[in-house]
Amino acid sequence: MFELFQSENNQKYYFNLKAKNGQVILSSQGYSDKSGAKNGIESVKTNCGDDAKFERKTASNGKFHFNIKAGNGQIIGSSQMYASESGMENGIESVKTNAPNAGIEDKTA
Repeated sequence: MFELFQSENNQKYYFNLKAKNGQVILSSQGYSDKSGAKNGIESVKTNCGDDAKFERKTASNGKFHFNIKAGNGQIIGSSQMYASESGMENGIESVKTNAPNAGIEDKTA
């Protein structure tokens, strides 16, 4: 499920992709309007089937994370930090599995 929400000061729109257990798999950048955030969700759905769109990274603390990028190379969403590389790969697989048919829960005003 994608969860669409606004920042506390209502200045930006964001989305999270959540697994069936409620855990956040992917978080978006901030968007200036709701339509931009909805386009971001559609972009995740479109691009998540292409493994090349996932940028795998290792943080300076040794933890693993990933970004998913649009066709233009812009980052659409970023993962949490994972203790292991296999955990990160499981997160990527979860995005590939959950995003294409996920609904949107709109929590904006």
